Amino acid sequence: MPIRPNSHRLRHGRFSEPGRAYMVTTVVHQRMPLFQDWRLGRLLVAELKRVHDEGQVDSLAFVVMPNHMHWLVQLRNQDLAPVMQTIKSRSTLSINRAIDRSGAFWQSGYHDRAIRDGEDLRPFADYLLANPLRAGLVTDLADYPLWDASWL
Repeated sequence: MPIRPNSHRLRHGRFSEPGRAYMVTTVVHQRMPLFQDWRLGRLLVAELKRVHDEGQVDSLAFVVMPNHMHWLVQLRNQDLAPVMQTIKSRSTLSINRAIDRSGAFWQSGYHDRAIRDGEDLRPFADYLLANPLRAGLVTDLADYPLWDASWL
C-alpha cells in the first residue's frame, strides 16, 4: 500500500451537517492531469449532476481542473462522507472504463471547509470558478468547458 503521509489528517475530527454548504477539493491519484481530456472531466461532471438530481445535495458550483476538482455543495439529508464516496466510486468506475484501466483514480480523502450559516456563498463560488483563470488555462472562464454555477 502506498504511503499517504497526511491522508489520516483529512479525516481527523471531520463532522458534516445536513443543510450546511461545503467547499470540497479532491485530487486525482498521483496528481495525474487526466482531466486535460475534457471527455473524462465530463464523466465526473455527470456524477456531480447525478447526486444533485438524486436529491442528495444542491450542487452550487464546481470546476474540474486537470488534476483535481473543487465543488461548492449544500448537503440535503446526508453527511458529506457518503456523498464523496459515491462521487469518487462512480466516477472511478466510469472514467476507468472509458480509458480501459483499473485501480485507484482518486487520492484517498478530500479537503472540505464548512461555510458558516448566513455567510454569502457567492464569494466562495467566485473564488472556486476563478481557478482556471489563475492557472492560466484560459483568459475567459466562458472558454473553459468544465465548470458550472447554479446562479449563472
